[in-house]
Amino acid sequence: MMAILAIFILIILMILGVPIVWSFAAVLAYLTFVFDSNLTTLLLQGFRSLNSVILLALPLFIFAGYLMQVGGIASRLVNFIEVLVTGRKGGLGASMIFTSSIFGAISGTSTAAVAAIGTIMIDPLAKRGYPRGYSSALLGISSLLGILIPPSVTLILFGVVTRQSITALFAATLGPALLLIIGLVIFNRLSIGRTFNETSPPDVSANKNLLKKNFLSAMPALSMPLIILGGIYGGIFTPTEAAAVAVLVAIIVGFFFYKELTLFKLKESIIASAETTGTIILILLFSFMIGRILVSERVPQELSDFIISLIQNKIMILIIINLVLIAAGAIMDDVSVTVVLAPLFMPLMIKIGIDPVHYASIVACSVVIGANSPPVAPILYMACKIGKVSIHEAILPALSLIAFVAIPVMLVTTFIPELSLFIPRILGFM
Repeated sequence: MMAILAIFILIILMILGVPIVWSFAAVLAYLTFVFDSNLTTLLLQGFRSLNSVILLALPLFIFAGYLMQVGGIASRLVNFIEVLVTGRKGGLGASMIFTSSIFGAISGTSTAAVAAIGTIMIDPLAKRGYPRGYSSALLGISSLLGILIPPSVTLILFGVVTRQSITALFAATLGPALLLIIGLVIFNRLSIGRTFNETSPPDVSANKNLLKKNFLSAMPALSMPLIILGGIYGGIFTPTEAAAVAVLVAIIVGFFFYKELTLFKLKESIIASAETTGTIILILLFSFMIGRILVSERVPQELSDFIISLIQNKIMILIIINLVLIAAGAIMDDVSVTVVLAPLFMPLMIKIGIDPVHYASIVACSVVIGANSPPVAPILYMACKIGKVSIHEAILPALSLIAFVAIPVMLVTTFIPELSLFIPRILGFM
């Protein structure tokens, strides 16, 4: 009961606007006092948990994401995909979805995709007849492809806190990511003429010279996901080494190919990525310490036994877990959901026969929904800020995208395990 109250304290503090790090610190202080834990021992255990080679991938992928924003990589991706598909009905909206998916396959973070892709594409979409509220909602959902498409910072965190293979987790979410991309493209295509009218797009795809020019310009950017993912799945380097390669390639491409990366921008990227990493590492430290307390008090096991004593039906348990994860994601950020709630339900998932790798896909899909759901909806708010539109204009389109695309994808992911487990098995990661 005390542990459940701790989660409520965390949620209330976040709703009140207390910074996430200090919300975690307050919960840690509460649990330490209630269970009379030794803070010195907890600190030592927390720092020991942070001493992980895998965690080195975290700041490196974040740094690569910032470098891509300022180094011209994102704009080249947008230009190429726009020329490729914009001559078709709904092509411009589809280009934002495809660009977000490719960008996610390089940066691993949704916030980087929102900032980089949104600033480039929202205005052109508005000129083509797309309502800003709809465009912002579509940006919010598609930017979360960075969580599903490897390399993903969220999956790295999940792997660290649950001690699962990062490479297997990266492969597990490819199926759900592909489903989400297809669903978003179809929804966008069907929305034209029903919820808004798109002005006739120019058939720029017929201009072979322009297509060739944009393809050649985007080649260095397009090569990045091939190098990173090919290296990981080909066994050439580990996810941590892949993160270092991503940084190196982003610097080379930004400085020498596109020549938009300057020493000042490099310095700003280092500072921004250090601030972001520092916040996440502090959250991880506090979450590891909180986790130690909860495990020592057998909270996850007792929660598992309690739910099973009430509900014996596996399908009902999975639906309840889905609802809890979505509700938590609507209030908490993706890092909090991943490092606090995901490990809490892990024993329950194992007890009812859910593979931890499959569970990671369920958690990732829930984050996509929660991050765009009121009342907090952090990614949707950010997308609206970039789209220069009120959140009220984006709520209805966002809920429609969630109801008709994101939730069906989550349900398919939850109840068809092979969607998540097939690729890791084929690649020999399981």
